Amino acid sequence: MRISLFTFLSLLSFSLFSQDFNETLEGVRLAEAKSALQQIFHRANLNTGNYDLKYHRLELDIDPSVSFITGDVTSYFEAKSNMSEVTFDLASNMMVSQVMQRGNSLTFTQNGDDELIITLPTIQSAGVLDSLTISYSGNPVSSGLGSFVQETHNGDPIIWTLSEPYGAKAWWPCKQDLIDKIDSVDVFLTTPRFNLSNEAYIAVSNGLEQSQVINATEKTTHFKHRYPIPAYLIAISATNYEVYSHEVPNDGSPFEIINYVYPESLVNAQASTPVTVDIMNLFIDLFESYPFENEKYGHAQFGFGGGMEHTTVSFMGSYNRNLIAHELAHQWFGNKITCGSWKDIWLNEGFATYLSGLVFENLDGNDTFRLWKQQRNNSITAFSGGAVYLTDADTTNVSRIFNGRLSYNKGAMVLHMLRKKLGDVNFFQALKTYLSTPEHAFDYAKTEDFISIVEASSGEDLTAFFDDWLYNQGFPIYTLTWNQPSIGEISIELSQMQSHPSVSFFEAPVPIRLIGTSGETLDLILDHTTNQQNFFETVGFIVQDVLFDPESDLISANNQIILGVEEFEFDNDIVVYPNPSKDIVNIKVPNTITIESIEIFNTLGQLVQKQNFSNRISIENMASGMLFFRISTNKGVVHRSVLKN
Repeated sequence: MRISLFTFLSLLSFSLFSQDFNETLEGVRLAEAKSALQQIFHRANLNTGNYDLKYHRLELDIDPSVSFITGDVTSYFEAKSNMSEVTFDLASNMMVSQVMQRGNSLTFTQNGDDELIITLPTIQSAGVLDSLTISYSGNPVSSGLGSFVQETHNGDPIIWTLSEPYGAKAWWPCKQDLIDKIDSVDVFLTTPRFNLSNEAYIAVSNGLEQSQVINATEKTTHFKHRYPIPAYLIAISATNYEVYSHEVPNDGSPFEIINYVYPESLVNAQASTPVTVDIMNLFIDLFESYPFENEKYGHAQFGFGGGMEHTTVSFMGSYNRNLIAHELAHQWFGNKITCGSWKDIWLNEGFATYLSGLVFENLDGNDTFRLWKQQRNNSITAFSGGAVYLTDADTTNVSRIFNGRLSYNKGAMVLHMLRKKLGDVNFFQALKTYLSTPEHAFDYAKTEDFISIVEASSGEDLTAFFDDWLYNQGFPIYTLTWNQPSIGEISIELSQMQSHPSVSFFEAPVPIRLIGTSGETLDLILDHTTNQQNFFETVGFIVQDVLFDPESDLISANNQIILGVEEFEFDNDIVVYPNPSKDIVNIKVPNTITIESIEIFNTLGQLVQKQNFSNRISIENMASGMLFFRISTNKGVVHRSVLKN
């Protein structure tokens, strides 16, 4: 599904949150599809590729009642090759007044491509670390979907930023590159001390608050963040926040969850945010320690209907539990390990969506989790095509990057199907390994990196799985035909069609549930590897019904279950003997029935032999054990079993 810009903007006028999981996700998705309109077609600037960023010090002045920013940004960078100039991303309407390096003023130009190009006084050799300070000011352009927003809440002014995917350059000189994280950041945010109602302004940014320097009219708040961070995850906000916190025990090394909320939202927020501790504990148990435990986690309320996972402090439009879970999940998947390109956005959004599903599973139980999966699948199969992995062209469309059906829902269900394929132990171990791999921890990863780690961790070749479900499009549509020729066994034929021609066949473990006439149940997993595959399963009761994918573990739709009804009396009309047999099986058939073919399967459901009708069939060279005969006739299909001695 691709959302036009008009539709994308018009959706913002609707309420984004309810108890329905799909509506909740839509709020999350819309809030994360954020960028000034004129920045939608921007990608990483090749002109910023000749240096590695090491450090930023942002010294920023804002007044929440005025849409304006003044700042000095000091950047430390290491040359990757000999360089005579350095380029930063900065919107052309932001005016640079000077660039200083060790007391000297440097020459610079700004252009219509949103570049600040600075001429260095001497050649900076490869491997050399240097720094400079950019002084700038302006009214950042915002479409209302992010970047830099000045507005009011309950009549009180606020400024907040939200830069994913391409909006950071709208309000500060930076390098908008996912794979060159800034090693360390200090943010000094100066605001008026009070608003017009004599309420204190509270500033928020990434990392741990270090100090507040207060004079008669102004306050400067210093935040220090000492973990690698990409430009789009740096954020600031300031308004008349109320502040309170929760403590995470963290096995004796506690840290705080600090909540910055509007005064008018305080009562509701205080009732809603304590669950963050439970969710934090769950994620720590399932995966690993909170990645930024030496600093903080927190929420800052802002004027959007969803949320944004700024490192160590998620900006929140509400305190819905699903939104809390989704943004917290990003601290591991998206912030500790960031997608290496916007084509890989499912590594952020698919994972965060699935982790919010794990919250339903672990805190609410299986019935709620099943409903959550049903709603993911309903969304995914609403259209026949669409891949999780993006094309280059897709990354120029913000609505496609943050497509709820594909990047979020299908990405999440691909993870769930991977879990079912590997088993819980192997699946969660693979994710732990992914998070702890030195090449990617606190850095970035691409889809091929994730696949390689999961294959090495699990010992399985997952090429076909990811080709079908991630890189290609669509989903399977199944037809299951079954009958029970005798108590003790059931015969199943499973076939599939595909909703999109990019996949010729989806290999998948297919779960079914057998329901007996007296309420008995038996869950089976059919390893579906070929079309029209036959399965013969042992069952100790009379089957009344067969349920397809009863727990909604498989992406599929429009599935059919057919009870194979024969048109004649099997036991009397077709006889297979002797049984058991060592070498020859005879088939007795009345003149009114024509046998068209005979297929023989072993207990694994593998086809051992197929032939046209013969009254005498040799089984001498077949392995000992139970053999299953599928006899196709002009009146229907007959199943028989013979024990081979």
